[in-house]
Amino acid sequence: MKPADNAMDDPTVYEGADPIAPMHLEESRPTLDGWAGRLVLFIRVVAGLSLLKGLYHWAAICGFGIWAGGGFETRSWSWQTATVFFAIIDLVAGVGLWLGAPWGATIWLTSSVTMIVVHVFLPQIYGFQPLIVALQVALIAGYIYFSFEAAREQSE
Repeated sequence: MKPADNAMDDPTVYEGADPIAPMHLEESRPTLDGWAGRLVLFIRVVAGLSLLKGLYHWAAICGFGIWAGGGFETRSWSWQTATVFFAIIDLVAGVGLWLGAPWGATIWLTSSVTMIVVHVFLPQIYGFQPLIVALQVALIAGYIYFSFEAAREQSE
């Protein structure tokens, strides 16, 4: 196909191109080999964990599972605020990570750092749980590692 004469310097307009033809996404997707593929897999795992964490906080708000006895309304105001915050931000971060959107990683990092701060500096809310802090730090370190390796591989 050759560009149309009236395309006005738009290289995407071609003579004979069907404007309603379906796109073939399989052909336009880059292969994710090496570190880029590992980064995508890691981000998808983190997205799943973030979604589960958000659902865990929603269970606390709704009174399901281990929260059935105590009730959301009987907790302190700071506990309620933190729980609602994490219920929302973790689900948003999980969706953003799963979609591969840049804002997903930003929101997830914000959520993770906030969770670390809450557990380390505000133990009166959830109590100090070193396992959660260590897991969050390990996930952030893993994200940084995979991101740097994927960027280094791409620049080669």
